[in-house]
Amino acid sequence: MNSKMKTNNKNNLLVGLLGLMGVIATVSVIGYFASKPHKLIIQGEAEATEYRMSGKVPGRVIEFRVEEGDNVKRGDTLAELYIPELYAKLDQAQAAKWAAKAQSNKAIKGAREEQISSAYQIWQKAEAGAEIAKKTYTRVNNLFEQEVLSEQKRDEAYAQYKAAIATTNAAKSQYEMALNGAELEDKQAAKALVERAQGAVDEVLSYIQEKWVISPTDGQITEIFPNIGELVGTGAPIVSITDMNDIWFTFNIREDLLNEMNVGTELEIKIPALPNKTYRTRVTYMKAMASYATWRATKVSGQYDTKTFEVKAKPIEDIPNLRPGMTAVIEKIIK
Repeated sequence: MNSKMKTNNKNNLLVGLLGLMGVIATVSVIGYFASKPHKLIIQGEAEATEYRMSGKVPGRVIEFRVEEGDNVKRGDTLAELYIPELYAKLDQAQAAKWAAKAQSNKAIKGAREEQISSAYQIWQKAEAGAEIAKKTYTRVNNLFEQEVLSEQKRDEAYAQYKAAIATTNAAKSQYEMALNGAELEDKQAAKALVERAQGAVDEVLSYIQEKWVISPTDGQITEIFPNIGELVGTGAPIVSITDMNDIWFTFNIREDLLNEMNVGTELEIKIPALPNKTYRTRVTYMKAMASYATWRATKVSGQYDTKTFEVKAKPIEDIPNLRPGMTAVIEKIIK
């Protein structure tokens, strides 16, 4: 009986020792893998040059000639805006031009009785227009003070009133010139009025050309902002174009990891969306991100902040199917 108990105790002790050794081995393996340094992953993103097309003058979108995803060429028409106010201003500018030209001809040829009468009628008409403009401005200003209309509307009415006064003064001067006979200075002034009127016509014509939204580059339509029929203001984006031929990768890298990296350094990267292959790129830009710092303790008794640098790298070779937004990971620094 005692012999059997001794045998059992020995077996239990052996099992315990084996279990303890197993635990020690397991802890050792776990400790080894836990203390093994992990591979540092530096991740970035593909970016591309983007153009946001907008209009110089407010207008209503009446047609899109492209859709999102379409490839376009430089000079292609993307959209059309409806801007009726410009055609009204063109009529006004052309009328002012013909009036100035008529006055110029009269100054050159000399005034006749009919011309004097015509100048007088133009002056009277201008005065009537100025009176109407003054009343309009007074009404608009009252509405502005009552907070019914915006300051811009009040300013527009005031500008029209001032313009009407200027037109009246010019018409009066032309009438007096017809009475007194044109001098050399008068002829020069009349010619200058014609040139100014022509400049106003040219200016309106240039704005009318802005009803067409034209592509400034080859690229792909990545976003269309308004819908047909919507009113877009000055500078509001209408169409976004991405230049697929100008793509680069941007990485945010801590400065203590830049010891082997400079402008011109070649990097080998991996793109998860395009697996089973690596690609070569070259660093073209490095700049500290002033508002972005990564705090990192460097030793037990002292610490300092390490800044993060924005690093851009362009592909050395063509990368098929690469699109902005794709993730890129640096595999190694080549040189």
